[in-house]
Amino acid sequence: MKFCFLLVISIIIVRTLTSCSKSPSADPKDQHVILISLDGFPAWLWNDESLQIPNLRRLAAEGASTKAMTVSNPSITWINHTTLVTGVEPRKHGVLFNGLLVRQGDNKPPKIEQWADKTRLVHAPTLYDVAHDAGLTTAESDWVAVTKAKTIDWSFAELPELEGKVEKEMIAAGEIKPEHITWMQLGPQRKSVTFLDNMWTKAAIHIFKTHKPNLLLYHTLNTDSTHHTYGPGSSASYTALAYADRLVGDLVKAVEDSGLRDSTTFIIATDHGFKKVSKIILPNVELKKAGLAQGLGPTITTCDAYSMTQGGMAFVYVTNPARKAELLPKLKEMFAKVEGVDRVIDGTDGHTLGMPTPEENQGMGDLVLYPKAGYAFKNDAGGDATVTPSVNYAGTHGYPNTDPELDGIFIASGRGIKKGIVLDRMANLDVAPTIAKLMGLQLPNPDGRVLEEILISADKK
Repeated sequence: MKFCFLLVISIIIVRTLTSCSKSPSADPKDQHVILISLDGFPAWLWNDESLQIPNLRRLAAEGASTKAMTVSNPSITWINHTTLVTGVEPRKHGVLFNGLLVRQGDNKPPKIEQWADKTRLVHAPTLYDVAHDAGLTTAESDWVAVTKAKTIDWSFAELPELEGKVEKEMIAAGEIKPEHITWMQLGPQRKSVTFLDNMWTKAAIHIFKTHKPNLLLYHTLNTDSTHHTYGPGSSASYTALAYADRLVGDLVKAVEDSGLRDSTTFIIATDHGFKKVSKIILPNVELKKAGLAQGLGPTITTCDAYSMTQGGMAFVYVTNPARKAELLPKLKEMFAKVEGVDRVIDGTDGHTLGMPTPEENQGMGDLVLYPKAGYAFKNDAGGDATVTPSVNYAGTHGYPNTDPELDGIFIASGRGIKKGIVLDRMANLDVAPTIAKLMGLQLPNPDGRVLEEILISADKK
């Protein structure tokens, strides 16, 4: 009897020790979060059960997801990627374009400096800033608005370089060739977006397996490119989403092979949804016809007003300060009458859209234009027609975040996440605070909230 009792006790002790050895460490330095952004993945396509995305479906079934995620205005790539890692609206983080809008002086059109340093572009603390300051390690593969970010330890950029630290590691390991880096540069040698996505995925896998960062940011682009060219919901769209799912599966398998699956949380999101386009509005043509902009062909060289477009929205700037009071009411009236224009909003009302005012951020337009369904804006200023048929441009984004077609996806799976939770709606503002909570960090003054309902409480981990 005594022997049996001791045997039972021994078995209990062994099982307890075994269980403890398999449990994820409570030390934040032994835990990992991978934030994945699948560019331009609308919720309305996620909710189509015929979409062939088995890896994403499995992650959602094993964790939590949402039927719809509200994005930020403008519903554009760099803006919403910055919201995902700051948890604040663009009126605070400051990113309004895929780059930094720079004023070139009176009577000249503004320009976009795409590769501006992160310190000039992002005006709010990010997850990777806070994690780095807490002694955790950070990494990115094709994330945006991160140029020369000093708080990212390992980087494989959208435009990688042969002398980059991660690039040299991958070449030395035989995982990529030097010419692959050349094929990723801008210019005629640049390969297809499917090739680029595969390279960024290889880099994310290499970084995780080699350096085991506590926070890894990873972004794929082919879905967005395909939806622009062929339209969301097209045959090409479904194929592109299936390819993105395969890439996610490759990364998940790499984490599993590394033995760190139990200590890793996957967060999958997107930057915006998508709408179909059949007509293009050219605001700068309208400004030329009104005598407010001049230039040869499609280019504006001098102007009293200029429009910088972003697909489903456009900013209008008065570039002649002496005429601002005179021109603003005239511009509002003029654009309200243009075919396809749905709303003309004063830039001073930017806060109602989650954006700054022109006084707070030079990138904010004096006016904000939104189009009707089926219409989109482009910068071109050639020809006499303000509205033209869309050619090789079947879908876009930028429309108000209140439009359900702009809703995005969200999945959380792995360490610290409850199983089988499906939210009706959340905001992308909630992503960063939730990741911070998972990592034992605190973001200062986020606009979003921690999604406590999807998290396993500390006493149950």
